[in-house]
Amino acid sequence: AWSAVDKYCDEAIMAGFSVVRLVHGKGTGALKNALWVYLKSDRRIKSFRIGRYGEGDGGVTVVELK
Repeated sequence: AWSAVDKYCDEAIMAGFSVVRLVHGKGTGALKNALWVYLKSDRRIKSFRIGRYGEGDGGVTVVELK
């Protein structure tokens, strides 16, 4: 799954996107937590947060790219 996230971020940056959404679902939160650990160490990521109402709520992470 991390290679898919990595490729998606690369493609989004090359396409000129500054914000993307990563859908991980709500579930137990394990996937979101693992994703957040991954995003913290990625130099291409400016910031990230949980989705708000209308963005996917707790099942989505909104990522701001550098």
